[in-house]
Amino acid sequence: MRNLRFRRAARTSVLGTAALITALSLTACQEGGQAAADATTTAPDASDTQPPADTEAPAAQDGGAAGSGSGEDSASDAGKASGTGSTKAAPAADTQQDDAKDTGPVTRACDGGNSKVTLTPVPRPLNHMLLTVTNTGSTACNAYYYPFLRFGEAQSTPPVVEESKPQAVVTILPGESAYAGVMTSSADGSGTGGYSTKKATVHFQGRDGSGSSGPSASAPLSKAVYVDSTLTVTYWQTEMDDALMH
Repeated sequence: MRNLRFRRAARTSVLGTAALITALSLTACQEGGQAAADATTTAPDASDTQPPADTEAPAAQDGGAAGSGSGEDSASDAGKASGTGSTKAAPAADTQQDDAKDTGPVTRACDGGNSKVTLTPVPRPLNHMLLTVTNTGSTACNAYYYPFLRFGEAQSTPPVVEESKPQAVVTILPGESAYAGVMTSSADGSGTGGYSTKKATVHFQGRDGSGSSGPSASAPLSKAVYVDSTLTVTYWQTEMDDALMH
């Protein structure tokens, strides 16, 4: 009888322990589930913490604008500082002599104030002389068109050989020279009104070709030169051979 009671008591104890364990497990599961549910409810959506795709951060906008403006202003300031920027470079010299007009940039004309002249006889062609003008100044000068050459007390200047007209105005750098050929008289004696003289004067033309410009220059002659009605001169040339071929 005692054993039966003991077994019943033990069985009751085991069942009670099992029931207790089950109750504790259910309680724990409920608390864990509620905690999980609470965590799910209260945790913010990840998408809520990100800005919309089409929204730019203010710092990025300000930085971009500042970078762009700084680049343009720097380039502009650099251009101003260097003297370039929008300033165009000077155009290339267009020195065509077209219809008695020089369309190139303004350059001082050669004249007796910045040049000296010499007039020397040459063996070929016959009855020819070489007129040389040398720039004695410190800047370049232009020998426009052809020289107005006067022998002795002549009231007029000899005509020019049109075939000798160069393609461009002759610019003479300091210390350099240009040339013109002079035919003093006809080789066959067909000229008229001849005379001899030891005096020659050169007048220079200006840019507009309207007449003499600036002071004249004296061309000293070592001996008398005979001239007649066939007296002619060429345009100024850069090479003496070109001056003597007409």
